[in-house]
Amino acid sequence: MKCTPLRPLMLALLLPAAAAFAQQNMDDMKSMNMAMKPAAGTRMTHMAVGIVKKIDAKAGMVTFAHEPVKSMNWPAMSMAFKVKDKMLFDKLADGRKVEFEFAAEGKDYVLKSVK
Repeated sequence: MKCTPLRPLMLALLLPAAAAFAQQNMDDMKSMNMAMKPAAGTRMTHMAVGIVKKIDAKAGMVTFAHEPVKSMNWPAMSMAFKVKDKMLFDKLADGRKVEFEFAAEGKDYVLKSVK
């Protein structure tokens, strides 16, 4: 490939523009991440509607076949949620359709409320 004097000049002009564009995109991503993070001391919760598929009170888990969760960009699926508040088991029954609230806590998704 033959190098012409015009190529290094074009490259020298394009590199700073590409770097500025990349920095602007990084700044946009940082502001988007900040907007998605809950305030210090609070947990972001999500609402979903689903049918109770399995209750395992001994393991502290409940499995829902839930509808899409827009706030998490999740499709409809079946998945298990951890139940820390054992009183929530009183509101759950196999086959029952419920509206529930959950939050991410570490690697777990924890049930917060059931209606």
